[in-house]
Amino acid sequence: MIKIERSEIRRRVILIVLDSCGIGELPDAHLYHDEGSNTIVNTAKAVGGLKLLNLEKLGLGNIDRIPGVNSNIETLGSYGKMAELSVGKDSTSGHWEIMGLVLKKPFPLYPHGFPPEIIESFEKAIGSKILGNKPASGTEIIKELGEEHMRTGYPIVYTSADSVFQIAAHEEIIPVDKLYEMCMKARRILSAGSIGTGEHGVARVIARPFVGKPGSFKRTERRKDFSLPPPEDTVLDILKKNGIPVIGIGKIEDLFAGHGLTESIHTKNNSDGMDKLIEAIKKFEKGLLFINLVDFDMLWGHRNDAQAFALGLEDFDRRLSEVLNLLKLDDLLIITADHGCDPTTPSTDHSREYVPLLVYGKLIKNNVNLGTRKSFSDIGKTIAGIFGVGGTRNGESFLKDLSPSP
Repeated sequence: MIKIERSEIRRRVILIVLDSCGIGELPDAHLYHDEGSNTIVNTAKAVGGLKLLNLEKLGLGNIDRIPGVNSNIETLGSYGKMAELSVGKDSTSGHWEIMGLVLKKPFPLYPHGFPPEIIESFEKAIGSKILGNKPASGTEIIKELGEEHMRTGYPIVYTSADSVFQIAAHEEIIPVDKLYEMCMKARRILSAGSIGTGEHGVARVIARPFVGKPGSFKRTERRKDFSLPPPEDTVLDILKKNGIPVIGIGKIEDLFAGHGLTESIHTKNNSDGMDKLIEAIKKFEKGLLFINLVDFDMLWGHRNDAQAFALGLEDFDRRLSEVLNLLKLDDLLIITADHGCDPTTPSTDHSREYVPLLVYGKLIKNNVNLGTRKSFSDIGKTIAGIFGVGGTRNGESFLKDLSPSP
């Protein structure tokens, strides 16, 4: 058997985040009103079972009982689930924790809309009034205010149960470049102080462009997130400083405010994301390839569309075979999520859940139960160990559990 030594450190890690694909409520889910949430399992139940042959082989069915997914097999991959140590259930905090940064204080929330000092500052900055200023579904608020927006030219501002300041605008009324400029102005207003102590340090400002006519508005793929920068180095920064390529695909650049990346590749949707990932695997022979697949969250979870969510999982599973076929001897594949967004519950917001952990490589043990990890940061610590760098102070590597015995 091959023992993994420092001199044999893997040259490449492919890390796939299935945005919102949680796998069961966390013990503190009641504090977030997320009792009963289990995104993958409940989605499978809602559609009468899922066909996920590749994820099944990697061990997904061994994490929880998922209708349609076999749990009585010797898996090719190793499997487990991870709890979130950070407070909240936001994409930013989830991704940051995966890369070793745990937030002890929550990002601010605005269940009654933003206070006058924020709105007045923003209106002054953009030279325009705004519409909205309340928590809302992104699709519903453009139905409600889209026509008035087109008549007045005022952007639509709204939030959700997450720490977000979202600006929606019709592309023919406010061009996308101008919308992005508005978001950058909002980002400057909403960046006072440090994480957890800044009164209005909102996690993300999000541009939400849309097109169409009243009654048939449709959001476009030119969404862009403007996140707060991480307050300290993550594993991405550490890898970059050590000369290791870090390729962000999808909204990774947005979530980390560009920090720690040597190259960014933007995507339109899950299908385009998988295309870009496959291209990147063929192009980059070493380093970390880090991708977020956002459709589970943006298109299906927040819209409570369990049928489409299920189809999306099955489509990803089919495309996963292309990734598996491209893996080299010393590659490591990790599949996880950043939070839940159960499409079967009354809520349309993120849910406080465990996330799956699937790990596969040709040189590591298969069929290993990695258990319930205490933090998403275990992934970051493991990746740091693979590349022979120190990592952050958070997390516990599971690399030793995957090393074949001598």
